[in-house]
This record gives sequence, C-alpha cells and structure tokens, in this order.
Amino acid sequence: MAQEKSYYMTEEGKVKLQEELEHLKNERRKEVVERIKEARGFGDLSENSEYDAAKDEQAFVEARIQHVENMIRHAVIIENDNDNPDMVSMGKSVTFQELPDGDEETYTIVGSAEADPFEGKISNDSPMAQSLIGHEVGDQVTVVTPGGELDVKIVSVTTK
Repeated sequence: MAQEKSYYMTEEGKVKLQEELEHLKNERRKEVVERIKEARGFGDLSENSEYDAAKDEQAFVEARIQHVENMIRHAVIIENDNDNPDMVSMGKSVTFQELPDGDEETYTIVGSAEADPFEGKISNDSPMAQSLIGHEVGDQVTVVTPGGELDVKIVSVTTK
C-alpha cells in the first residue's frame, strides 16, 4: 500500500481544518442537498442546468470533505524547537531584511496545508523557507527563487 502523505501544521491550523470539516458536513452538505431537491422540482433532469450545477457542487463538497479528513488524519503537529530560540524552524516567525537596504518582512513557516502568504504564512516547501530553515539571527542567506537570487539577513526569530 502506498505511504500516505504527512501534512505538517500548527495546532491552530489543525483546529481550523476541524472547524472547516464541521462546517462542510453540518451546513454545506445540507445546503447542497436542498439545492438538489429544489432543482429536481424544475422538471426534466436531462435538461436541468440547476440540477447539474447542484450535483457538481455536491461532488466538490464531498471531495473537499474527504481531503480535509485525510489531512486531519495524517496531520503532524509542528513542535517548536526550544533548543535554539534564534534558529529558524517550522512553526516560528522569522523577520528578515532584503540586502542591501530593503524593507523588513516577517513570515511564519508552516506546513503546506495552512500556508497563506497573504496572512504571512509560508510553506516549509517554499524556496524562501527552505533557504531560511536552520539559519540563525544575524545570518546572511542567499535565497534562490524562480525570479532569481535574493540576499537576506535574518533579523529576528520568534516562537508563536
């Protein structure tokens, strides 16, 4: 049997997934069933676009439920590395400055399941995180991105 993928996430990320799962099962699933019932009342199902749309939505919701359940089942909670509080690792927030004189940026390194760059959360699989993990405050790091190389200096590392 194929080995299941592990999903690295914070405890907060797992709680959000559990809340999403409850919402999908207890609310969205019922809403879609009601839409299907309503669409059946519009007549011939072979030419009923409302029915087709509701069935497509049902398939999407059920697929998302399965995916979220799988992510929760195979969740690996990120434990903070307290041995070295100045070292970048998963679950920590890192502030760095682009060299020579760029602005400071702060990101929390999380698993791909909860990555959201717009909320300041980057995946541990991203080029930025891969380059920063294992380095310490004060280190200068060259980050190789699809857009080219970027030199940064780690300003601070904090634990949430």
